[in-house]
Amino acid sequence: MQRINLKNFDFDGFGAALGASGLNRTEHLKLFAAVFNHGAQQLEALKRAPQVRAATRDWVQANGELPRLEVVERRAADDGFVKYLFESPLGGRFEAVRIPLFDTKYVVCISSQVGCALACDFCMTGKLGFQRNLETWEILDQVLRVREEATRPVRGVVFMGMGEPLLNYANTTRAARVMCHPAGLAISGKSITFSTAGWVPGIRKYRADRLPYRLAFSITSAIPHKRAQVLPVEKTWPLTDLVREVRAYAEESGARAMLAYVMISGFNVGREDAEALRDTFAGVPVMIDLIDVTDPTGKYQPPTPEELAAFRDHLQVVKAPIARRYSGGKDIDAACGTLAATQRGGVLLPVSATAP
Repeated sequence: MQRINLKNFDFDGFGAALGASGLNRTEHLKLFAAVFNHGAQQLEALKRAPQVRAATRDWVQANGELPRLEVVERRAADDGFVKYLFESPLGGRFEAVRIPLFDTKYVVCISSQVGCALACDFCMTGKLGFQRNLETWEILDQVLRVREEATRPVRGVVFMGMGEPLLNYANTTRAARVMCHPAGLAISGKSITFSTAGWVPGIRKYRADRLPYRLAFSITSAIPHKRAQVLPVEKTWPLTDLVREVRAYAEESGARAMLAYVMISGFNVGREDAEALRDTFAGVPVMIDLIDVTDPTGKYQPPTPEELAAFRDHLQVVKAPIARRYSGGKDIDAACGTLAATQRGGVLLPVSATAP
């Protein structure tokens, strides 16, 4: 009989999967917490779960499994970012990045796919092509593996690593439910962010499900022919469709929609680009997250200081909050758009060691 992967379920699914064990409500809660909140690495650890009958523990040990990702390499950048290269027993390598915040906590940037089908032109992941979706447990185990050796609490997760999370909707949202469950990873839903390049069907389902997480929309240009040059998804789901979803999301959530804007020198940082943002999102409450492009191939360059200053001035016409996102870990290819399941630069940390 095939063993039950205990990491592959949200809370309700966990209880259903173990229903044949005869577990009661208390055992359901305690075993789920043992796996996720307490990070059990081996089935033997479930023996320490309180208020679980011996017969239930024996059944779970006989029928369950707790697979783990292998940490192939771990590299630390000069700015404190740490990139993990994982290998799965299901095949494929993918990456996650541990991000330090305020010297008190970490956020983990995780992958949802091996490769990516959307092929954004400035993104190294997109150049890999699509290989497969990650399963729920592979998504969760990225956070679990980082958390088990972290010296600060993990308080946030961003689906901004390899892959388009809304193309792996069932598994990413199931993982997010475990992350924010109080007996799971106990991370606030408001501290979990899904980033989409503009996959409209996924956004529609996200809205219909009224998920409690944050949603970030990658825009990069509000001029359709420019956007299509770097984000091929524009040709399938044009900006007009995306704007309709952004407007609806802002109305339904009661929050400003976050527009991620990757700045590229000489391409999308002029007055006309700012005016296009104003006109395209007129009447939509938004905030603009400015990100420098990071392209190891050298094809695209970030704006010069002069371009950045002028663009920020131009953006005043949008009348929206503007933030400059720091994209860290550039020296280890951990910055936005550089994850490609390869490792270079920085300090190579021993896999058995606790990352500082």
